[in-house]
Order: sequence, then structure tokens, then C-alpha cells
Amino acid sequence: MRLGINVGYWQREPDDATETVLAAERLGYDSVWTAEAYGSDAFTTLTWYGARTSRIKLGTSIAQMSARTPAATAMHALTLDALSGGRLTLGIGASGPQVVEGWYGVPFPKPLARTREYIRVLRDIWRREGPVTSSGPYYPLPYPGGTGLGKPLKSIAHPVRPDIPIYLGAEGPKNIALAAEIADGWLPLFVDPAQIDSLFGAPLAARPAEFDIAATVTTIVTDDLAAALELAKVPLAFYIGGMGARDRNFHLDLIGRLGHADAAARVQELFLAGRRAEAIAAVPDELADSISLLGPLGRIKERLRLWHDSPVTTLLIAGVRDEPTLRAIRDMV
Repeated sequence: MRLGINVGYWQREPDDATETVLAAERLGYDSVWTAEAYGSDAFTTLTWYGARTSRIKLGTSIAQMSARTPAATAMHALTLDALSGGRLTLGIGASGPQVVEGWYGVPFPKPLARTREYIRVLRDIWRREGPVTSSGPYYPLPYPGGTGLGKPLKSIAHPVRPDIPIYLGAEGPKNIALAAEIADGWLPLFVDPAQIDSLFGAPLAARPAEFDIAATVTTIVTDDLAAALELAKVPLAFYIGGMGARDRNFHLDLIGRLGHADAAARVQELFLAGRRAEAIAAVPDELADSISLLGPLGRIKERLRLWHDSPVTTLLIAGVRDEPTLRAIRDMV
């Protein structure tokens, strides 16, 4: 099992994880990953860290498809991959209707078909086998309207790699099956290692042998397990209650599949009512613990056995910034 770190979103001026990334590289961590939602973008911070490192792989977890046309994402990716010496893994995802339509101002429907078409255009651009065209309904190239002067083009930049790895952020069974079919890896969110086979074994059945499952795991090392549980519940409450519409929230649906549907509904109800402290408290301890690594190092070592025995092939540690703890986790893994 490979080991990486996920430093998440950049949100404010002091939030520079360079020292953490440098420590991870010194310690032999395989990769560092950045994220985006509706604030900072994933590529700028990843480039910042890539410029200060030389070996650690660079990943987006995730770059939102609706933020950029396929050509724009392909340009970002081939540029960063080249400047970093072929270290990029491009993680992409469809996000949800609240962000896609409310923030980016584009339609959300048909995310599976859009994803398939998006990835096809990315790979055509990187391969440079000829001018790129697409007859699909979502990202047609050339654009069928407008001036009528659009023409098929081929990238004037030569990618270092024509096969930059693409990982798909996916939560629903159909989207996970799509990742196994057309992507190089899957980026799950809120995953219980003990339930991966039972919940997602069928969607993942067609994955090739080299397919990577790179799971981000909130990690809080402390002797106070109760305090760690409270911290781990904060992002869960936010995603269940605030990162999706009341009637269409993929994160809430995922928590339901993990066996906590009633609790998730209560968390959403409290969060949307503005009672956020109560929403956090309503997140079940069992849920927060099952998808995280919490407590003293000895307990975390025992919990790591679940991840070792699961289909996960890359463990992305989130929430740890100091080198001694990163070293301790590395030694356990």
C-alpha cells in the first residue's frame, strides 16, 4: 500500500503546507494531493508545491470538471506534468448540482455521460494524433454554433506523457463502475475499509490489475479519542448538511449506504436549520471512527490493519502537518 498526503483546499493566507510537503517527500511518501470546491483552485497550490519538490508525485483530489472545459483541463495538466518531470495524476470529478449550477453556472444533468466524453477529449488532446474533434453533445469540438469559423486544432505543446493518469472522484455505484472502466484510479470519499468489498465489489469488479484506489483518510493523532471524534465529525456534518441540495446530496446518500441513513437525515435537518453544533454532535461516533484514523498511535496502528486488508492501494493521510507524526505513520504502514 502506497502512502500519500492530502492537504485539501487552500483557504487563507497562512495556509501554506510547503513544510509538510517537503517533510513528506523526505520521508518517502508517494504523493501529495490538493483539492478545490468554490474558493481556491487545485492546480495553483499543486504547482506551488511541485516547484519546491523533486520526487513526490502530484495529484488533484479533485479538479471539478465544470470549472473548465476539457481543453482547459488538458492544458493545465500537460503543463504541470511537464514542468514537474512527469509527476502529475489528474483527479477529476463531476461535483454536485449545487456547486455546478450555483457556482459555475452550467447545467449538471447527465454526469456519467459528461464524464465519459470529458475524459475522451482529454486523452485525445494529450495523444496529439491529429486535430481534436468531438461529436458529443456536451463538449463538441469545434463548437457547432457561433461564427462558424471554429476549426479542429492540435496542441502546439508536446506533453511529456501522452497518457497522464486520470483518477475519478466517485461516490455512487454507477460512477464507481465508470471509474473502473475508463480511469486509472478511484478517489473515494468517506470510505469504510471494512465495507468496500460488500458495497463496491460489484462496481469495481471490472477494474484492471493496476487500477489504484486512493482513499483520503482524516487522521488525528491524540491521546484524547473523544476530542478526535469531535474534530472528525466537523467535515462530515458539513458535507452531509451543506455540500449538496436538500433533495439531492450525494454525500448524504453515501452515508446512508454506509448504514447511517437515519442519522444522516437528522444531521442534514439540523445543519440546514442553522443548528450546526447540534448537527456535528448528531454525527455517529461509529461513522466518524470507521472512515478515519483517530486516537493514540497504538490505536491507529491497529486500525491500519483494516486498510491493509481492504482493496485500497494508496492511503492519503489528511490532517497531519508535523514531521514526527508523518514519520510515525510511515513506519506503521
